[in-house]
Amino acid sequence: MSLQHLTAINCAGILQPGCSLLYLEDEVYLFGQKGWPKRSCPTGIFGVRIKRDELKLRAISFSNTSCYLPPLRYPAIARLKPHDGSPESYLIHGGRTPNNELSSSLYMLSVDSRGCNRKVTLRCLEKELVGEPPGPRYGHTISVVHSRGKTACVLFGGRSYMPPTERTTENWNCVVDCPPQVYLIDLEFGCCSAHTLPELTDGQSFHLALAREDCVYFLGGHILSTDCRPPRLFRLRVELLLGSPLLSCEVFNEGLSITSAIATSVGSAHEYIILGGYQSESEKRMQCTYVALDDVGIRMEPRDPPPWGSEISQSRTWFGGSLEKGNALIIIPSEGNPAPPDANYCYQVSFRHEEDAEDPTQTCSQESTDFEDSAPLEDSEELYFGRDPNEMEFSSDGEGDAYNEDDEEDESQTGYWIKCCLSCQIDINTWEPFYSTELTRPAMIFCSRGEGGHWVHAQCMELPENLLLRLSQDNSKYYCLDHGGPAKQEMTPPRQIMPLKKVPMKITHRKAPITLKMTPAKKSFLRRLFD
Repeated sequence: MSLQHLTAINCAGILQPGCSLLYLEDEVYLFGQKGWPKRSCPTGIFGVRIKRDELKLRAISFSNTSCYLPPLRYPAIARLKPHDGSPESYLIHGGRTPNNELSSSLYMLSVDSRGCNRKVTLRCLEKELVGEPPGPRYGHTISVVHSRGKTACVLFGGRSYMPPTERTTENWNCVVDCPPQVYLIDLEFGCCSAHTLPELTDGQSFHLALAREDCVYFLGGHILSTDCRPPRLFRLRVELLLGSPLLSCEVFNEGLSITSAIATSVGSAHEYIILGGYQSESEKRMQCTYVALDDVGIRMEPRDPPPWGSEISQSRTWFGGSLEKGNALIIIPSEGNPAPPDANYCYQVSFRHEEDAEDPTQTCSQESTDFEDSAPLEDSEELYFGRDPNEMEFSSDGEGDAYNEDDEEDESQTGYWIKCCLSCQIDINTWEPFYSTELTRPAMIFCSRGEGGHWVHAQCMELPENLLLRLSQDNSKYYCLDHGGPAKQEMTPPRQIMPLKKVPMKITHRKAPITLKMTPAKKSFLRRLFD
């Protein structure tokens, strides 16, 4: 085992207690930050990349069919393996929002698409629960059990606010342990049922739940009413019969007195290393425990901990999560007055076997290594309309591919792929680089015709690369094939302004002189009158 210090690149402030690490399709995602820059990451989910002792995060986008997923802290998460054509996914239930509101929704998170440009798009769906659904809570666990060819979820524990009838102004934010009930959730139909077992007398929170087939083992936990961490161990067995399910529970006193611990899988299936957590209110648990689940039951053995450094041993708090494959992430909040420049100290703990030749620093890489050692490609800014440096994929080792938490500009580029001509044949899911100068997105040309202009993929215009490079030397706008094409007119001609023709002003209401028509007799009479 080993302990490796990591340097967080522009993302230390996002790593906060209550966050979760999700290992989905061989990649790690960070979820559940207490307030994140929404403009830079609307989903609140970041891809985790650890390489060369550096920890970097990148904002992950959701598909158009996804629902809203709030940033939940201390939720119950469970990994659901692919079955019956369904992809690998994660179940997320409950948790606290940044406004300290508790959630009672169940979300299912999976990978929606993975383009050739290594851009991952996730999909989040909310599962509707009927029957006896569990109330809003946090600090609980959810596990997946398999029995008689059926699959169900087991939810247990957690904390919630006091009942509305008991809440006053003084205890409005006080929390209590949820009743010690076990909830069974049918994922296919969303049916929930609550079960009360005589062996479960007290509610508990921040415990561990390890599942194998039809059994779930509950380790540790904190009882709020008595403020204790009893070393108890529960084994819950669930039989999914044709009628109502059958639940049985056994209580053992050879458990672990621990809360908020991390369980990372090692070796074969159902083998774990438990580390981290607390054994009292003010004392961290520095030991490690090996846990194996088999047909007989559960087996626990102590393991030598890694060489904890002074920052870890002297700190008051720590948190983290599992990176899978025998690796875990430990985060130590920085302390002192004044506070150090780094918000957190990050460490990667590895419990990998010696026969594993894979580099542990690559276990949670967010990218393919095909372009790791290649030189960065040169390109002009004309080919990257709407892109910022922190939006780039993990194509280089510079800071440009890291998430910059200080950038508050709106980086929503959902229209980048869709603002094209009607004859565009490029699919964002199957797109492959056509020009040697393209990295993660195709070259785009802005057509100056149409309704205010529109973006056109250069590949749709059938442009040779030398012409594309020549056109990208300045900020001129061009015609697409639908509006003349660059073969006829490369640059947009200036708008011809017709000279104004000066027309003399005319008086519309001009009075004509008064003329009197008189006979010669009248004229002779008037002449004699005035004479």
